Amino acid sequence: MRPYNFSAGPAVMPDEVLRQAAADMLDWHGSGMGVMEMSHRGKEFGQIYAEAQADLRELLAVPANFQLLFMQGGGLAENAIVPLNLSRGETADFVVTGSWSQKSYAEAAKYCSAHLAASTKADGHTTLIDPASWQLSRKPAYVHICSNETINGVEYQELPDLKALGCDAPLVIDFSSHVASRPVDWSRVGLAFGGAQKNLGPAGLTLVAVRDDLLDLALAICPSAFNYKTVADNQSMYNTPPTYSIYIAGLVFKWLKAQGGIAAVEARNIAKASLLYQAIDSSSLYVNRVAKNCRSRMNVPFYLRDEGLNEAFLAGAREHNLLQLKGHKSVGGMRASIYNAMSLDGVQALVTYMRDFEVQRG
Repeated sequence: MRPYNFSAGPAVMPDEVLRQAAADMLDWHGSGMGVMEMSHRGKEFGQIYAEAQADLRELLAVPANFQLLFMQGGGLAENAIVPLNLSRGETADFVVTGSWSQKSYAEAAKYCSAHLAASTKADGHTTLIDPASWQLSRKPAYVHICSNETINGVEYQELPDLKALGCDAPLVIDFSSHVASRPVDWSRVGLAFGGAQKNLGPAGLTLVAVRDDLLDLALAICPSAFNYKTVADNQSMYNTPPTYSIYIAGLVFKWLKAQGGIAAVEARNIAKASLLYQAIDSSSLYVNRVAKNCRSRMNVPFYLRDEGLNEAFLAGAREHNLLQLKGHKSVGGMRASIYNAMSLDGVQALVTYMRDFEVQRG
């Protein structure tokens, strides 16, 4: 049995996907080529690309008036690419709820006037602010949130409705670390982006879902390869796309469909998160500091009340085949990332170890 990998990303992949990729490595479907060797303009990769697009649109129930772009650079690159495409050099609003939205806010300031509409820095990014309390600009070009903070473990359980706040700006969401783990209310979204390396596939692929009316707004200085309209007009092949990452992501999409789709996956994610949070909350050794109404289902940070036990906890975890539980260096402690590909058995194994460790060392 493979160890249980709780890495925040690049993250655990479904065993079935890895086995299929191994089988296809030297010869994809009798083509005589591995996927890494294919021309992105050949019919073989064209089939891979078309199926990945169709499966993803079906899985996420993406409306017809959104383009699905397969890009590169990850979420960090999108922090620059979004303002280059949507800001029109005007003000964009940011709600900072953790490390990733802070990076988005800082990066966008290079390309537009970045306005801080709300921040949870004062409470250590452990809560969310009611959108009714946001201090939005009079007419922002867009409003940016990170809908799941990978490091801080904060997640929006419902996307804000900007129209209800009297704001006509498009909502931009960075959904890197919980994409495909729950449904998306596309009626509230103008653009969503995310790196694939947490729930969709390997590093190298970035997903952008952008509404058609937002495609042709790029600043003149926007590089052509990052211009959403150019990318859309060329079916994500204006430059050579990350072909192998798209192929693996396509296998993940088929795996997700075989699991029963997003509804079934979400139910399993709720069960996994509930099991882990219950173990933490019932413990006298472990603590999670995030408000219960906005705890992430994907990234669960926790701390040992006696931090002198941290190294012993991690060493014991490795001995029990529980890998990559050390928290991000910026916040310390522990973090269990329990993405779609993490099984309920894996979470149960972690909970069992945590309880045994507490009895022995707590």
